[in-house]
Amino acid sequence: MMTLPEQVHTALDRLEAAGWEAFVESVDVKIVVGGAVRDALRGCAAGDWDITTNAEPEQVERVFSGERLIETGLRHGTVTVLLDGLPLEITTYRVDGGYSDHRRPDSVTFTRSLREDLLRRDFTMNALAYNPRTGLVDICGGAEDLARGVVRCVGEPERRFREDGLRILRALRFASVLGFTIEPETAAAIHRCAELLRYLAAERVLSELTKLLCGQNAGAVLREFSDVLAVPIPELRPMFGFAQHNPHHDRDVWQHTVAVVEHIPPEPVLRWAALLHDVGKPPCFSLADDGVGHFYGHAAKSTELADAILMRLRMDTAGRTRITQLIRYHDLPIAPEPKPIRRLMHKLGVEPVRQLFALHIADTCGQSAICAGRVQTYQEAGCVLDKLLAADACFSLRDLAVNGSDLLALGLRGRAVGAALQACLDAVMDERVANERAALLAYAAENLHRFANS
Repeated sequence: MMTLPEQVHTALDRLEAAGWEAFVESVDVKIVVGGAVRDALRGCAAGDWDITTNAEPEQVERVFSGERLIETGLRHGTVTVLLDGLPLEITTYRVDGGYSDHRRPDSVTFTRSLREDLLRRDFTMNALAYNPRTGLVDICGGAEDLARGVVRCVGEPERRFREDGLRILRALRFASVLGFTIEPETAAAIHRCAELLRYLAAERVLSELTKLLCGQNAGAVLREFSDVLAVPIPELRPMFGFAQHNPHHDRDVWQHTVAVVEHIPPEPVLRWAALLHDVGKPPCFSLADDGVGHFYGHAAKSTELADAILMRLRMDTAGRTRITQLIRYHDLPIAPEPKPIRRLMHKLGVEPVRQLFALHIADTCGQSAICAGRVQTYQEAGCVLDKLLAADACFSLRDLAVNGSDLLALGLRGRAVGAALQACLDAVMDERVANERAALLAYAAENLHRFANS
């Protein structure tokens, strides 16, 4: 038996008392692992609580008159009821009409049949309904598929995907996030229908791809469905099978990329940086006389392509900037020493430097065995970073023991003040001057003429 919040029990009871059917439904609309019934069967805490009923929206509103109601989507039969602070989406059983845009039904017809409603769902794991008195309703074998870890379309897979192309990415996301496999007929239909992704809004594609990339099984999905991902991101296609002809790489560009994704923490910025860090390699390839492949300038090219891809997918500016910054510096040599790491901290910031080290480690793990020793170097660099932070190391102007007022008091004016502050910071980061007020003022006084003429 499912454990339901008291508000859900109340909603079910009030609908049934009014003469209507009501079930907790398993529908994933908003969250990574959604569907209350599906989550319960997997032993997970439910994220959303949605109810399906044969009562139509106006009837739902009458049942819950006096409560706060939000007309979430009356056209599709949904009313949100706020009960004791818990929002419950209550949706009428429905049958969808045609999908001319491959995304949304042209029309929605309400029905009194729970069976008809469940048969229109996307995947069997989402075609589940539960009521404490009648138990689990599972007409599509969703419970068994959940137990076996299988993503399977309800009915004919190609029809489901042609109704709504977003279901293709949802299937891949479920496989990645839940660690499930996609059953053969569903997988074959995904490959056949991949071009439908061209009809989707960029924001929806970005959302699903981000969740996919951060899943536990992202690597397997990227390998099996690379052709599908290349529809919204065609820049990936040249990477497939592109041999690197380099002793540091025993994988082609795409397989190396997938390995990097697998070895980096499942955070959106890191996973996107891993996916796109080498997207510029194919156009930068050259083969030396000795048969060794080189990719001169590929970091800059990858940065350029990644920025265009993420802009096309409507990623926010902050996220795009952070990702492209990591890609720009992903092949920067890093020495585990205080001076260069201070410089990096000054240039990028603390958190971006940590992320850069993580990308370096993952990149190395995706290379041939002869590069394995570099992992320790980057780990040591991380330790140096931690020690610098613990010692309150100075790596920005705000950390300096002097400020603009101090330099004004020495007689500097205008742009010379900024130049002097930067020179003081450089001297501290290079360990030529201690970050102490007296020492910095003495340094500034000694170089006063140079600063005044800068």
